[in-house]
Amino acid sequence: MDFKDLAKKRRSVRSFKEDLLPRDLLRDLLETALNAPSAGNVQPWKFTVIQSSHIKEKLAAAALNQRWILEAPVVVVVQIDLERAFKTYGQRGSSLYAIQDTAAAIQTLLLYATDKGVASCWVGAFVEKEVSKILSLSSHLRPVALISLGYAAEAPPPPPRRSSEDVIDFEEDIT
Repeated sequence: MDFKDLAKKRRSVRSFKEDLLPRDLLRDLLETALNAPSAGNVQPWKFTVIQSSHIKEKLAAAALNQRWILEAPVVVVVQIDLERAFKTYGQRGSSLYAIQDTAAAIQTLLLYATDKGVASCWVGAFVEKEVSKILSLSSHLRPVALISLGYAAEAPPPPPRRSSEDVIDFEEDIT
């Protein structure tokens, strides 16, 4: 698929079929995300793959009761390794660069999933401390996103987008 078409096709899907994702496909999706750029090639990300209903139930509760998360066969909890990020760039590394780095990895995952026919949704609304507790995360790991993955049970329409004139300025337009 042409990349521009792929980017336009990607949707936040919140309704999934019960079909499980093959382990090889899931590994391929996550390994591809590892190719995302990161500041200084620090690669401060960590991914925890959740498939059990019991843990997904707790994650949905921690995600402000977004019950649709239970429909997803897989939830990937994306974390920042704060120690790894801090080691190279200090506070700026752990408070900014690591956020940018994990966002790049997440976007890579979402686009590749779309290309492979896998639906996804990036969830940022959750209580970090609760997710950390649910997964018994070490204090140097900060959860920054929950990514639901599965086969879509629906095809959401494209959301409205702001016009390019509204969001793009070229330097000659700046006075």
